[in-house]
Amino acid sequence: MEASFWHQKWERGEIAFHQSEANPFLAAHFGQLKLPQGSRVFLPLCGKTRDFAWLLAKGYRVVGAELSELAIQDLFNDLGLEPEISPVGELARYRANSIDIFVGDIFAVSAEYLEPVNAIYDRAALVALPAGIRGPYTSHLMDITGSAPQLLVTYQYDQGLMDGPPFSVSGDEVKQHYGDIYQLKAVEKQNVAGGFKGGVAATETAWLLQKANK
Repeated sequence: MEASFWHQKWERGEIAFHQSEANPFLAAHFGQLKLPQGSRVFLPLCGKTRDFAWLLAKGYRVVGAELSELAIQDLFNDLGLEPEISPVGELARYRANSIDIFVGDIFAVSAEYLEPVNAIYDRAALVALPAGIRGPYTSHLMDITGSAPQLLVTYQYDQGLMDGPPFSVSGDEVKQHYGDIYQLKAVEKQNVAGGFKGGVAATETAWLLQKANK
């Protein structure tokens, strides 16, 4: 999937994936990661999610990565913040107060650029990527974060009935990507109200990923 696909989505306002409120799974389960206030939380492929505002209000510092500069400009406008913008390698870095976002290809985000994070919140990254990119993405994510604990949200549906994104990611696939490093726990599963495009039935699952003791 080309970068132009996502740029065109944002330019045309085709952002049905954008939620106007914080994700209910975030509010219900993020506390199980037991992070102290001031912890730094990474949101990959973050868009202009309202989840940033929720995390900031809870006293966390947040860092994101997003391909669309338009989305990040909208995010800072929504938050009422004026970012400091600077180049970092192939990326643009938007920073203000407790928020720090890298604009560009997530594979250009290094551990050095990112700096240490205490947790990952992946609501819309893994499910946004086609099957062939999900393996490289999950490996890269673990590399740059030191396999920080995660709250991960996935969808599952009959992929033959609808083209993603969001793509269907089964529990077996989550284990394939992360099972060697993390202990995985599905903490909540629910039906997607009304299904996806054309009424395709789907379920949404929240996962807690904690680094396994070996």
